[in-house]
Amino acid sequence: MNLYKNVRDFWRNRNSNEFKEIQRPRLIQWRREPTILRVNRPLRIDRARSLGYKAKPGYVIVRAKVRRGARRMSRPTRGRSRGVNLAVDKTSGRNLRWIAETRASRKYTNLEVLGSYWVGQDGRSKWFEIILVDPVHPAIVNDHRISWIFKKNNTRRVFRGLTSAGKRSRGLNRKGFGAEKARPSLRRHGRRLK
Repeated sequence: MNLYKNVRDFWRNRNSNEFKEIQRPRLIQWRREPTILRVNRPLRIDRARSLGYKAKPGYVIVRAKVRRGARRMSRPTRGRSRGVNLAVDKTSGRNLRWIAETRASRKYTNLEVLGSYWVGQDGRSKWFEIILVDPVHPAIVNDHRISWIFKKNNTRRVFRGLTSAGKRSRGLNRKGFGAEKARPSLRRHGRRLK
């Protein structure tokens, strides 16, 4: 068995006692850390490598925390008579992984998001590791496997929903019956897919 298969099997068995013993102290520490934190190396090396991560200059790993659940807004005090306009806990229409990617991209404005993956959760928050790439770094520009991110049509790709989390939230991973309203976009079909 190779290392990547062992790591993958460990993360798949999230209900095992071994996984819980290792994960519990991590979550206690992560709660005290900032919401978006740069880390030295990926926690799930198998997922990072499958998304295109390489341990060389130009790649940055960030761990981001997102609060679970719907958007909680303060309840309006006047001027609204119908319950539909109260907007206390509406969902944002985007999944939490996409939200984490956009927040990390706003903090690191000169980097592009390559992908992300889940690393932990508790009752209140979810944590994701996000792979960011410096598109003008010489090691990235000269690498033919990742130099596509340097092109102009890939700028700000996370804000346009072009990452895997964005495409999933937009419904573009659906195929077959019931997926007709996903393309070319949700807005084109009056958001009838969601």
